[in-house]
Amino acid sequence: MQEELVTIVTANYNAATFISQTIESVLAQEYAHWEMIIVDDVSTDSSIEIIQNYIHQDSRIRLIQLKENSGPAVARNTAIKQAQGRYIAFLDSDDVWTSNKLAVQIKFMQDENVSFSYASYDLIDEENNDQGEFLVEGQVKYTDLLKTCNIGCLTAVYDTKILGKVEMPLILRRQDFGLWLRLLKKVDFAYAIEEKLGVYRLRKSSISSNKRKAASYQWKIYREIEKLNIFSSLYYFINYALNGFLKYKK
Repeated sequence: MQEELVTIVTANYNAATFISQTIESVLAQEYAHWEMIIVDDVSTDSSIEIIQNYIHQDSRIRLIQLKENSGPAVARNTAIKQAQGRYIAFLDSDDVWTSNKLAVQIKFMQDENVSFSYASYDLIDEENNDQGEFLVEGQVKYTDLLKTCNIGCLTAVYDTKILGKVEMPLILRRQDFGLWLRLLKKVDFAYAIEEKLGVYRLRKSSISSNKRKAASYQWKIYREIEKLNIFSSLYYFINYALNGFLKYKK
């Protein structure tokens, strides 16, 4: 396997409690040809000091500090603009990867000629307690994703050589979902890796824990970002709500 450079995009805001675990999981990667661009969104905790300590240890880690708090979409897009890698991967400042994550995923993409992929992952809480798993399989197309998003941001990777640099829509929440939709307008499918390659942290303050806000931004993406008509928006939103209810019931 040819070791193409992978750019790891990490948005950070007041994640001092978890950022060390995140960076350590990158340093532990079996696949060594990566750069990690951390964009800090004007944190007020000790995040910067922690990140700078790691920068002194490994030159593959870079820090960009925004001048004003702008939200995760701006932070991630800032990193995408600066990315030098062929592959763009995402890892939030409270999540972690398995040590074989990049090795497995990049090999899969190269062997199968895939330009957009994602994987299964485990779930933990803020105290590192097991909260289950999120399993994926097969493939998804644009209309599948409109009904339910199975692509975890911490597992997504896309190939800029095939798709170009594609950025997230500038909305406060659900911007990663908006990016996946943009990518699936450029390629027919995103392909799943069934193996669990990361650990997603469920946080009480996260948008995923606030169902009402998540639903409002889902609707915003249908109407304002994707420009779907009211009937299509209702159809996909009903599917989104039903899929969310069934997952909750499980």
